[in-house]
Amino acid sequence: MIKEFRLPDLGEGLTESEIVSWKVGVGDTVSLNQIIAEVETAKAVVELPSPFAGVITALHEQPGTVVEVGKPIVSFEVKDDAGIQPGPAAPAEAPLPKREPNLVGYGAVVESTGRPVRRQRTLLTPAETKAPVVEPVDTKPAGTNPAERPRSTPPVRKLARDLGVDLEKVAGTGPGGLISRDDVRNFVGGGDLPAAAQELAAPQSAAARGDREVRTPIKGVRKFTAAAMVSSAFTAPHVTEFLTVDVTPAMELLARLKESKPFAGHKLTPLTLVAKAVLIALRRNPGLNARWDEANQEIVQFNYVNLGIAAATPRGLTVPNIKDADRLTLVDLSAALADLTDTARAGKSSPEDFSGGTISITNIGVFGIDAGTPILNPGEAAILAMGAVRKAPWEYQDQVALRQVMTLSLSFDHRLVDGEQGSRFLADVGALLADPAMAFAMA
Repeated sequence: MIKEFRLPDLGEGLTESEIVSWKVGVGDTVSLNQIIAEVETAKAVVELPSPFAGVITALHEQPGTVVEVGKPIVSFEVKDDAGIQPGPAAPAEAPLPKREPNLVGYGAVVESTGRPVRRQRTLLTPAETKAPVVEPVDTKPAGTNPAERPRSTPPVRKLARDLGVDLEKVAGTGPGGLISRDDVRNFVGGGDLPAAAQELAAPQSAAARGDREVRTPIKGVRKFTAAAMVSSAFTAPHVTEFLTVDVTPAMELLARLKESKPFAGHKLTPLTLVAKAVLIALRRNPGLNARWDEANQEIVQFNYVNLGIAAATPRGLTVPNIKDADRLTLVDLSAALADLTDTARAGKSSPEDFSGGTISITNIGVFGIDAGTPILNPGEAAILAMGAVRKAPWEYQDQVALRQVMTLSLSFDHRLVDGEQGSRFLADVGALLADPAMAFAMA
């Protein structure tokens, strides 16, 4: 029988997602929970598992298409008992509950009393994670079986469609006859296709083509970020304060920590110390770790800290957060920061990573910027921007000396944080960076 799989609700309150890539093609046989596609929400790229075991009969949407939740995206031909793999039956007196997936990756709905057998995951090396995902390669040359489509990757098939190239006529030079982008472009170069198609086969930059403007659809992270920032800027009354601090003692401490055994193998940066300073300062100034609940006319005070870190990624600005960061030691915090930023830049953050943040830090210093007026992450009361660490003349022990200084910029929601609270918090963060020993007094 034919079954349609509709784009599921990813559990984020979002109504649409973009198809990034298909990991399968028409005619492919898939198993239950096999990854069949990557979809991009407004926050993250997530893998979509197959809800059935069967044969792909149709892909209803192309990569790059934005699809509304509930629309069919793929069809399967399945047997009446397909959807699970054989396994031990559950006891009659304790039937398995039927699960409704609400997050991609949670699993497919169990349609009988059997248990699906999980596929063993294979750990990839960093080099492998950056390589393009290709479909299983047949050892036979392309075109030996007319019932089979030529082996290629989704981006190559899209390029072929754009060029009007029939992949059945293209000889693949990759392993087992796999067709690459170069194969398609070489085919175009040797054929009688229109000049426009040949230009597409050898793409040039907009400047090289002489284009006076380039239009890019607003979608994904960029669309979500724009809506969130506009809402935040025109909902919460922002106030920004600045403090320039002599952070020479903090930088000296950072150098010593990097040489110590407990931090061997850990990535320590100024952000690590600033994050720890923020967490300590919040203990004395909990009012900045709160949220304004307009609907219920309440101020929600958080007794935990989910620390958001603004990360610039190829997909745009994202702010994943470290859950319960206030419970972490400095060693654990450094590891969590490294993992969070690496995952975000690789586009592998999960939807959960972006939810529940309580306060954020943005590191504009990595771009050589000293100060700014950061906009609040929606639902949070404060955000701290840390500027670049620079050597500058500074008053030190009644003399002018060359010291390492940093400017901190704190924006807060003036509805629930007044000037005194914001100033005290910012002063505490500055004091901890100017004299890390103050951590003992504030602990």
